[in-house]
Amino acid sequence: MELGIYSFGDVPMAKRVGPTQGAEERLAHLLAEIELADQVGLDVFGVGEHHRPDFVVSNPEVVLAAAAARTSRIRLTSAVTVLSSDDPVRVFEAFATLDLLSHGRAEIMAGRGSFIESFPLFGYDLGDYDALFAEKLELLLQLRDAERVTWQGTLRAPLANAGVYPRPVQQPLPVWIAVGGTPESVVRAGMLGLPLAIAIIGGQPERFAPLAGLHREAVTRGGRDPRTVPLSINSHGFIARTDAEARALFEPGWRSAMTLIGRERGWPPPRPGQFEAECGPDGALLVGSPETVARKILTQHGWFGHQRFLLQLSVGGVPHDAMLEAIRLYGHEVKPMVLDALGVRAAETARVGAP
Repeated sequence: MELGIYSFGDVPMAKRVGPTQGAEERLAHLLAEIELADQVGLDVFGVGEHHRPDFVVSNPEVVLAAAAARTSRIRLTSAVTVLSSDDPVRVFEAFATLDLLSHGRAEIMAGRGSFIESFPLFGYDLGDYDALFAEKLELLLQLRDAERVTWQGTLRAPLANAGVYPRPVQQPLPVWIAVGGTPESVVRAGMLGLPLAIAIIGGQPERFAPLAGLHREAVTRGGRDPRTVPLSINSHGFIARTDAEARALFEPGWRSAMTLIGRERGWPPPRPGQFEAECGPDGALLVGSPETVARKILTQHGWFGHQRFLLQLSVGGVPHDAMLEAIRLYGHEVKPMVLDALGVRAAETARVGAP
């Protein structure tokens, strides 16, 4: 299993002051976090696209290009690129360039986005929400697979034998689909043979397990071997030396973020006891000591059988020194525990299945 991190570059509430709203410092901290994740042996770092004052990243590919110059092995992905409100040609060109700069470590994680600010910002009609994504994904995949493309849709100008450059190192450039739980999106990814990332940020993760099965079924119907099309689980969490320390560091930012988002979307603020329940054995938050977090990753692996796990550590903003320590613990302690346990589990499965 690949283990990694994703971040939206959350700006802590106390730093949202002055004309830059803490953006300059937060970007410097984010690059330091990616650099450290590379050094401690984590496999992937994802950066998400948002157009809001509480998140500092609006162009993931720019941040990832800066990270490419400071890292040597970690894979660099968006988390996500809001493809519906972007242009597939520019997206492909940007990530092909990133792939060249990083010597073959770039990925695109495409999604419709958990926020809608980008649609009016770039002149798109929310009434075309799903149609925009479907059409632009089709074009992105054609651009990925051929140097010259002839294409026509209904929501973007056509292309006639257009060459799109530069071409990436990786052939093909990896494209993942990120979903929040919509079965239709899961099936679409599977039928296209695309890796799937399921974001689980609340409730009981086990209830998402049918989506993993649905994806594998769709991959099979699309004529591919599901063992060759990976699945990622993306969740919120935090790591410290003890469960109590991790919860104390993570809860204020988490509660602030959930309250703000809830206010915007008409949800109630987190109820008393909700955070503790989410941190429990069956909850969605992976918050605790290295042992606690490793145990929850392994529990989820039993439900999903996924090949990648990404942890969002910075929900609502966490002090930078605590973030760096969490990354060290993730790479030096959590990852070895998980890989060792999965190795033992695989060996036991092979032994049981042997004649």
